[in-house]
Amino acid sequence: MSLPPLTRVSIANYRSIRALHLPVGALTVFVGRNGTGKTNLYRALSLLRAAAEGRITRAIAEDGGVESVLWAGTRTRGPVRLTLSATLGDLTYAVEIGLPKRGSDAALPLEPLVKEERLTLASGARDIALMDRRGPTAWLRAADGGRITYDNELLGSETALAAFRDGARFPELDIARRALLDWRFYHAFRTDPESPLRRPALALTTPTLASDGADLAAVFATLWDVKVDPVDVEEAIDDAFPGARLEVVTGGADCRFALRFPDLPRAFAAHELSDGTLNYLALVGALLSYRLPAFLALNEPEASLHPDLLEPLARVVARAAERTQVWIVTHSESFADHLAAHAGAVPRTILKTDGATAIEGLTVTGEFVDP
Repeated sequence: MSLPPLTRVSIANYRSIRALHLPVGALTVFVGRNGTGKTNLYRALSLLRAAAEGRITRAIAEDGGVESVLWAGTRTRGPVRLTLSATLGDLTYAVEIGLPKRGSDAALPLEPLVKEERLTLASGARDIALMDRRGPTAWLRAADGGRITYDNELLGSETALAAFRDGARFPELDIARRALLDWRFYHAFRTDPESPLRRPALALTTPTLASDGADLAAVFATLWDVKVDPVDVEEAIDDAFPGARLEVVTGGADCRFALRFPDLPRAFAAHELSDGTLNYLALVGALLSYRLPAFLALNEPEASLHPDLLEPLARVVARAAERTQVWIVTHSESFADHLAAHAGAVPRTILKTDGATAIEGLTVTGEFVDP
């Protein structure tokens, strides 16, 4: 069963984001200066995936806690909650995170808690509620239409989305969870001497690149030896480094790769490649792997790349966007222009207005008004 695409995302009270409602297409590109809140968009999406894993509260705690991730501007009286929602096809999942209520919540002081969760199904003029969670109690609509209530069964540190895993009984909840779990996020691949990109990978069929790129050699080996169709990768490398070709070797328990340049007598192993070259190869592995995730997000992928590599990278993104949804945030207007030219993207400019992240042309109802 194919997973439903992401069509809309809403973020409220997250760091510099007061409230944003965004439509999402095959390729979504945001461009803006440093400090406008680009990375906050990327991180908010990663928290939705963490909700599907059941670790959203841990992710927030690791990021400094609720007070660190909540809206940083002027607040109204009363509790402020971080709210995230994703529309996946005709399903919409929403989660709210807040602080413990003194005397009533079984939690540590200042611990991030899941306060509410909802899953709804679009059906004509009125949405159908499939799951509603308030505090420790949740009710779910079963496949037969019956309503099942679970009283005081959930901890504030866990999500109902991850806790209820009976796909036969709650099929829509299972679809939403699997769709979010299939998302992948790539940000700032390490290229230092100890980077996992520079090491051999286990000789295992690897259809999708890990977030840290540690299995890049195995991703290439899968394309060379399992799919036996590395044409897209070969063209992407030749586009960036004319005449160069990737050599992939699988032997024993591991696999490795090297890059051979036309004007040099030998191939250069991963540990010998420049930071920019290695970063480009990792992005190629992420975007052209055997099986792409349902949704793929890149945060400032142009970092450490020479300007001459931005146009080839844009062409790689265009190929990936034919197979899956790609979300990119960048501070490079040149890269955004190349994405517009080669992938048909409409780059959206991120601004700061009165301390809040805003997007040029985006209405409060979540539609873009283009000139």
